[in-house]
Parts: sequence; C-alpha cells; structure tokens
Amino acid sequence: MSEFAVREALTEADREAGFAVRREVFVGEQGVPEEIEYDAYDATAVHVLAVRRADGAALGTGRLLYGADAAGKTGGAEGVGSLGRLAVSRAARGLGVGAALVRAVEDAARARGLTAVDLHAQTHALGFYERLGYEAYGGEFPDAGIPHRAMRRVL
Repeated sequence: MSEFAVREALTEADREAGFAVRREVFVGEQGVPEEIEYDAYDATAVHVLAVRRADGAALGTGRLLYGADAAGKTGGAEGVGSLGRLAVSRAARGLGVGAALVRAVEDAARARGLTAVDLHAQTHALGFYERLGYEAYGGEFPDAGIPHRAMRRVL
C-alpha cells in the first residue's frame, strides 16, 4: 500500500487543502499572481486531492473541467475534458503523487463520459505527461509568464 491516497475533493475542507497546495506551488514557488491562480472554474470543476495516509496532510491536487467549462481550453472538442492546476507539494515529489492525481482526473473524466483529456503543460513537465500517454500538439504559448504546450490523451 502506498503512503498516500487520492480521492475526489468533495468537502469544503478538502477543497481548501487543495487550494493550499496550489498556493504553495504556483504562487509561492513559481510566482504566479494569486489573483489569477484561482478562477470561476474552481466552483464547477472536479477537484482531486492526494493525502498522506498517516495524518491526512494534503500532498497534491488537480482539477478536471468538462462540458462548457472545458471548451475554451480544448478548442471546443466534443467529449474532451481539461486537466489543470496539477500541483504536488515539494515534500511529496518523487513519490508518484503526480501520476496518481493524473490517473484520478482521468477516472473522473471517464465517469462523466469523456473520451479524452487535454492539458496545458509547463514545458519542463512535457516528459512527465508523455510518460503518462499524453501527446503534445500545437506550438508553445505563455500562461502566467511560463511557457506551456497543449497535450491530449485519448482515454
């Protein structure tokens, strides 16, 4: 059994724990302005949370946008969800938390009848997502001042 568990963040406490990880990683480490880290999609997204089994401490988070919310990020492709805001706390990196979160988002996508998942990967993370079956498409673009590429995985 791994030392962490991943679940959908169904309670307000779970969501706040995930937001704290995002604040640590994106705002604290990467310098993303807090006012653009959190958006209207947080209210309707499916959020996933990784927690340490021993004490329930939040280790990582991610979210899935689907339906109309995903359209702007997927080019309007039918049946395609958008994985985003994937963050793993510095202390939990290298434990497989990120891969488990991606798979949890994919499971949530399948449960909602989606056939593929898109994401906007920071270019330094392309190899991570490629190892999980994602393929880059299109050119590089900036998001919050950080270079990204679009990627997709058919489920």
